[in-house]
Amino acid sequence: MGKVLYWEDVSEGQEIPPLVKHPTTQQLVKYAGASGDFYQIHYDKDFALANGLPGVIIHGALKNAWLGQLITDWIGEYGTLKKLSCQYRGMDVPGDTLTAKGRVTRKYVQDGQHFVECEIWIENSKGERTTPGSATVILPSRANPLGA
Repeated sequence: MGKVLYWEDVSEGQEIPPLVKHPTTQQLVKYAGASGDFYQIHYDKDFALANGLPGVIIHGALKNAWLGQLITDWIGEYGTLKKLSCQYRGMDVPGDTLTAKGRVTRKYVQDGQHFVECEIWIENSKGERTTPGSATVILPSRANPLGA
């Protein structure tokens, strides 16, 4: 059995362990192949520059996936990700160090389930939040460990 994050072990204001990413253009090409998003702004520097961008930019959906990884790594295999959303407010580029971060904003019990709401975001190396979002998870409770 892996590490279990229990609802009772989480507190409002608690920070989620950060997830650091070092995206490369090769990773963007691989992601384009996996996702089917072959828009040239994600792999063709000349095309991106001709369209007024600083260079190729990272797929928004990839940044969303990193936020999902941030949460699922934190809650472990016994937590359930119920909702994840984000907004793409800033462009991120390969070669920058991006850090997915989060903070617990609310915890409550509803219909016997133990919910935790979180503010999440991706921050670039300048400290700018380019991809803010939110997540809601359900965690096991020590009062009813792992649904026993």
